Amino acid sequence: MIYSDFHDEKLSALALGAMRLPTVDGNDSVIDGEKTAEMVDYAMKHGINYYDTAWGYHGGNSELVMGKILENYPRDSFKLASKFPGYDLSNMDKVQEIFERQLEKCRVQYFDFYLFHNVCEMNINEYLDPKYGIFDYLIEQKKNGRIKHLGFSAHGNMDTIKRFLDAYGKYMEFGQLQLNWMDWTFQNAKEKAELLTQYGIPVWVMEPVRGGKLASLPSKYTEQLRALRPDETTAAWAFRFLQTIPEVKVTLSGMSNFEQLRENIATYEEAKPLTNQEMDTILAVADDMLQGNTVPCTACHYCVSHCPRGLDIPRLLELYNEHRFTGGGFIAPMALSSISEDKQPSACIGCRSCEAVCPQQIKISEAMSDFDSKLR
Repeated sequence: MIYSDFHDEKLSALALGAMRLPTVDGNDSVIDGEKTAEMVDYAMKHGINYYDTAWGYHGGNSELVMGKILENYPRDSFKLASKFPGYDLSNMDKVQEIFERQLEKCRVQYFDFYLFHNVCEMNINEYLDPKYGIFDYLIEQKKNGRIKHLGFSAHGNMDTIKRFLDAYGKYMEFGQLQLNWMDWTFQNAKEKAELLTQYGIPVWVMEPVRGGKLASLPSKYTEQLRALRPDETTAAWAFRFLQTIPEVKVTLSGMSNFEQLRENIATYEEAKPLTNQEMDTILAVADDMLQGNTVPCTACHYCVSHCPRGLDIPRLLELYNEHRFTGGGFIAPMALSSISEDKQPSACIGCRSCEAVCPQQIKISEAMSDFDSKLR
């Protein structure tokens, strides 16, 4: 197992994420405890020492199951991470109640790593509002030794992450980003990682294979990759990409079966970073995949000054591209929840004034209509 230095600790570069554990009969809220225990035992024996769970995973049962399993191992043999569930605004005034319950569920006296969960446009104002006392409470728990290291995860845009870091950056010891070879440019993951580096914050990675999407590619792409690395699986390319990024310290993988765990651990027996040619190839594959599934907005903003409804068209098209390429998901609806109704895609009146000045000749009105229908 490859390890990363963090303070005076050695963290396994591959971590087991407990968001996609084996389930019973496909019911996400019913975790297969026996299979999960077998996976954790194999992971422990093969060098994984970092385990990541959260309040809402598997309908609230991930923390319970992971706590029950990890209780069988010496406390100093593993690092446990959980998160304050700020993705649900109704939780904002319950930080003490939730934190205490999380310790009980996980059967521990402290968390090695604890995060502000999912910093984004929807919750940034609440996270920064002192009336909820979230930051103050978590800092107090860190002083009391009940949180060893405090950090955050983020699906928000650059401006949102920067607002958070401007307020709390000097207290954050790590930042967790959606980072993979597809989102390196698509979701500005490269710039986000660089932003964290500016604040001296190491990068933790979530969604390394984008929910499995990057583990199974069309044959024309797998053939390109196999020509360069005949012995590597498509999924391994995603991890080798991350091994090439120096800012990355820990990569979380939500492995849902034993075979995925075994293969990923084998990939992390040694680092095999991509060469320049291989990096160019994988990023070219990303560009090619995106071209057929996204509109080519360059955010020139010519359209904005011609929109009678004052819509932020480049931002809406950015979210449209994400929603369209992913085939749904939570990121676009989450971001749109912070936008007033009169600035939503549904507010487009189809006048096409924006299209008359679009250098890319995007059919913006059709995109807004399609986006609105996909959200319903």
